[in-house]
Amino acid sequence: MVAKTTLISLLLASSTSAFAPPQMQTTTSRTTQLSATKNNNNNIEIAAATFAIASSLLLSPLSASADGQTKEFKLPPIDQSDKSRCVLNSSKMGQANAARDKLYDLRECPLSGVKGNEFDLSGVIMTGTDVSKANFRDAQFSKGYLRNSNFDGADFTNAIVDRATFKGSSLKGTIFANAVLTATSFEGADVENADFTDAYIGDFDIRTCVRIRL
Repeated sequence: MVAKTTLISLLLASSTSAFAPPQMQTTTSRTTQLSATKNNNNNIEIAAATFAIASSLLLSPLSASADGQTKEFKLPPIDQSDKSRCVLNSSKMGQANAARDKLYDLRECPLSGVKGNEFDLSGVIMTGTDVSKANFRDAQFSKGYLRNSNFDGADFTNAIVDRATFKGSSLKGTIFANAVLTATSFEGADVENADFTDAYIGDFDIRTCVRIRL
């Protein structure tokens, strides 16, 4: 009798859902469908957001675009009245953004043999500047405008020259040993007998160099 009662109980328990009212079954089915639809909508929203972010990175210009790759610059006239202009001043604001409180203009300055080792000269502007045989060991030249100047025999050992341009400058015998030269342009520069031993140079940076002797 006990065995018969137990068997009936098990049969009833296992078949409860089969005898559930139709309204309950329909509600359960709708709940499941709504949950699946909500998950699908979430997946679509996530996919759309990911696509938007990827598109913005691919299509918009990157902020890391190098100054050394910029073709044209518009510079103000040289302030010849500033008698203290041709002096090396190390930036205190950090080399990454080359920030200064005023234009750091060394254009046409006679600075041959100057000592600028360990200086942060980021953001400096040089055209027609003579810094031949200068000591720039361990210096920083982030976003430096170093065009059409004389760097012959200057020493940039261990220096960081990032996003700068030496376009049209003379770099004969200049030492760049163990220097970091990232996103820097040497277009039209004369680097005859320059020393690039152990320097870090990207493929883009080196392809515009001429007559490099490693």
